Amino acid sequence: MSKHDNRGFFKSRRAFARHGAIAPQKKSSALWGLFFKGVAVVIGAALAFGGVTVWNLTNTLNKHTFDITDASGKKIEPADLNGPINMLLVGSDSRAGQASVFGHDKSVLADVIILLHISADRKNAVALSFPRDLMVPWPACPSTSGGSGYLPQTLGQINATIANGGPRCTLLTIEKLTGVQIPYLAMINFSGVIEMSNSIGGVEVCVAKDIHDTYTFLNLKKGKHVLQGMQALQFLRTRHGVGDGSDLSRISNQQVFLTSLVRKVRSEGVLTNPLQLLSLANAAVRNMTLSTSLANLSTMIAIGGALKNIPLEKITFLQVPSRGGLPAPYSGRVMPVYEKANVLFQKLVNDEPILIAKANPGTGAIVETPAPSATPNPTPTPTPTSTDSYLDDTYRGTNGSLTTCSG
Repeated sequence: MSKHDNRGFFKSRRAFARHGAIAPQKKSSALWGLFFKGVAVVIGAALAFGGVTVWNLTNTLNKHTFDITDASGKKIEPADLNGPINMLLVGSDSRAGQASVFGHDKSVLADVIILLHISADRKNAVALSFPRDLMVPWPACPSTSGGSGYLPQTLGQINATIANGGPRCTLLTIEKLTGVQIPYLAMINFSGVIEMSNSIGGVEVCVAKDIHDTYTFLNLKKGKHVLQGMQALQFLRTRHGVGDGSDLSRISNQQVFLTSLVRKVRSEGVLTNPLQLLSLANAAVRNMTLSTSLANLSTMIAIGGALKNIPLEKITFLQVPSRGGLPAPYSGRVMPVYEKANVLFQKLVNDEPILIAKANPGTGAIVETPAPSATPNPTPTPTPTSTDSYLDDTYRGTNGSLTTCSG
């Protein structure tokens, strides 16, 4: 800018300051000014808080992670988030570092094992539960302490793999059984279940008959209950209070909770609400151990976003088909029914839809009986006309649109 230009610039500014006629500010204008200043302060505080929260979350994530490796010891890398997503969810029954109210059992077993599959086209998802008493071949697993690792085993109980080679050994076992490549792993403890149920404000469940479990101390009367905190944990862990007292009954009961949770998350827009997502994420990362492939906020957000538009009826919850009645020394355990289980495993490998039209919760739950309609001739439910193929009703499971009750 030239010297002349500079003089003109300053002259213009002085002229405005001396001679510009400024109208007196109206009271309403002043109030609106204060309002917008207040909004700006709130937004600024929210952004600052969000930044601090994200920073805290990132730091916490980095403290609760571990690498997952394949049988050869090669590190498993994150998957392409534009394709199908496979993640293993493990609920550990470890009491280490948690409240004494959980007891002092020194064993470490996988209380819950669920393989989550989200299709590449984001049109369907499957949560496949593996009974903790399932007898399966074990692969070779890397050591958790730097030793030579663990040799493969012809047959072992699936939940004990975590005691051998940690949760990564459970993941390798599921990969060997299903043929599915699983790049993501999350392990949650008892405190995590409590905190996450609190952060969501509880989950409503339907109880078809009274539950009295002297093992988990869960006592619920017939009817509907909103469960959170310790009561939510007791409900998810109960097996002696529902069905025939088996782990298969527990899975049916867990699906009562999980399907209701999915409906609540979707109806309240949790997956599109940044504050609620942060609250959930904060509760999760403090009480979960994540594979390094998953321990990234953008990855976690992408996986959550992949679920948000899938229709409830296409979010399927299934049990791995299994049978009991095994001879000693496997009495009380179950084996996969491979001719049925392999159908599911191959569909997961091929990223094909796995859908059910009618709930078959098995022991531990029943389909909720709808309340009588006030309309004399209610409109019948339309028959699906899509080309999607549905599993037959011998598979135990339900979907996110169907309500089941503990029973």
